Amino acid sequence: MPGSHVRRSLRLPGHDYASPGAYFITVCTRERVCLFGEVHDGQMHLCGPGEIVRTVWQNLPNHFPDVDVDALVVMPNHLHAILVLQPAVGAKHPELPDASPLPVSTRPHGTRPRSIPAMVQNAKSVAAREIDRLRRTPGAPVWQRGYFEHIVRTPDELGRLRQYIETNPLRWGLDRENYPINA
Repeated sequence: MPGSHVRRSLRLPGHDYASPGAYFITVCTRERVCLFGEVHDGQMHLCGPGEIVRTVWQNLPNHFPDVDVDALVVMPNHLHAILVLQPAVGAKHPELPDASPLPVSTRPHGTRPRSIPAMVQNAKSVAAREIDRLRRTPGAPVWQRGYFEHIVRTPDELGRLRQYIETNPLRWGLDRENYPINA
């Protein structure tokens, strides 16, 4: 269709996003609306929706037994996380079913179970549903479409990303994209 926007995948071609490794994830709210709380004196103070988001992401290992949430920060209009996928052999809870809300045949773009895309889709969906319930706004969009992910390749890079996540609230006021839009 002329003039229509075609989304380009930022994923590494040929990479199996269900393979063991560390992944740095960033997910933003729709239109970068500050929905999850406020930063004061370099400290993030979560409100109800922010608490929901933090809880949902921290609970990912309860639904996806091969993942660990290595680092997480929920900011007013986005979150950063490092998810570490462990080898499936010897999974902590191999009896747990795939927690993705959609059957394999109907998942968008053929999302592979127990993959980074399945986990992010699940977390976004569960958090949005709970936030909509809290705000009494069924079906209201919470998240931007898509998300950013980066494959962490070295221990040094992992250390730098952990520090970036930990110190993210200190840099909130320095980022021109973090304007105070409220829901």
